[in-house]
Amino acid sequence: MSGLLEDKVVVISGVGPALGSTLARRCAGAGADLVLAARTVGRLEQVAEEVAGLGRRAVCVGTDITDGEQVDNLVARSLQAYGRVDVLINNAFRVPSMKPLAATSFEHIREAIELTVLGALRLTQGFTPALTDTDGSVVNVNSMVIRHSQAKYGAYKMAKSALLAMSQSLATELGEAGIRVNSVVPGYIWGDTLKGYFAHQAGKYNMTVEQIYDATAAASDLKRLPTEDEVASAVLFFASELSSGITGQTLDVNCGEYKA
Repeated sequence: MSGLLEDKVVVISGVGPALGSTLARRCAGAGADLVLAARTVGRLEQVAEEVAGLGRRAVCVGTDITDGEQVDNLVARSLQAYGRVDVLINNAFRVPSMKPLAATSFEHIREAIELTVLGALRLTQGFTPALTDTDGSVVNVNSMVIRHSQAKYGAYKMAKSALLAMSQSLATELGEAGIRVNSVVPGYIWGDTLKGYFAHQAGKYNMTVEQIYDATAAASDLKRLPTEDEVASAVLFFASELSSGITGQTLDVNCGEYKA
């Protein structure tokens, strides 16, 4: 995908140790300059060094996307650094409560919606003028939780379902401005974060990580889990001109576990 985002400016929220960092590296490898946003600035600086090693620029902006003033600062810093923004990737993530709804506090549900939905909306609103100037693209990273109703995922599913509905509405509202809004919907993503979780589960149930992996992947057509790079490839597709005629859509990346 070299050159797919040549000289584009990409803003990525939620740049942590997993998919966010992979997205940054992949976008840089495709030719983009980056704005990296997250609450933990130290992690951003590490990723920025990797981006520089790929020959691209990265600006780090510590941002809590639930705070309107911090979002305004992110927008201002992005435009100050580059003078334009072509792509916004809403990737911020919060670990779900993993409790039945009856045992989940309303405060927790509000916090999940504040970050996942309203945080993404703040960013999209803030960058709309810049994205209008470039016929830009918004890519929202969703979750396969919207495809099932497993117990203990209720609060997480509520937030991600609202994010999908919002994405579809924004695609309609921003279409006349030339802005495309699409969603990537991954299932379990195989990477260091999931490996750590599987190791915890393996110890809890006296199993190996491989056994946990195989049991999880058994429900998929490909009998494996998508990697961070495979999910990032779907995001890059929506970010690039390859999807110039596509908006308001979702692309599931789950190795065939669920059929949309």
